[in-house]
Amino acid sequence: MATVTPAARPTWTDLTRRGLATAAVATVANALLLALVLETGLVEPFAPLSYPPVVLFSAVGAVAATFVYGLFAARVADADRTFVRVAAAVLVASFIPDIGLLYVDPGATVPGVVVLMVMHVVVAAVCVASFTELGWGVPKGTHPDATEE
Repeated sequence: MATVTPAARPTWTDLTRRGLATAAVATVANALLLALVLETGLVEPFAPLSYPPVVLFSAVGAVAATFVYGLFAARVADADRTFVRVAAAVLVASFIPDIGLLYVDPGATVPGVVVLMVMHVVVAAVCVASFTELGWGVPKGTHPDATEE
């Protein structure tokens, strides 16, 4: 029988450190992906597929995820599961503006939009890995939602 251990909620200081690290990893990963894509000429560059928006939105997404996870950790019994579900829903919703670029930006191409969508997946994966026991963020058994067998 599994029993819930007393909640050892992460502090905002811990979340801030993890959030900054998450933002850095997501931003660098997407910048490297962008460099690879542009260097190989796989897609035609257009405004959203350039360094300023990629860096800005990668960092903003990770910072926003930090606040969301912090709120879940403070208020939800199973913060990891809730965060993963919300992250998946937000990821799917984040594809809508990218698809919309095909209709409003004459420079947007399907391969370029697909690269933008992959960048959203990168940020989501880094955030889930950083904040939940599914990834490297929290050692097993020390998470607020840890259970004893």
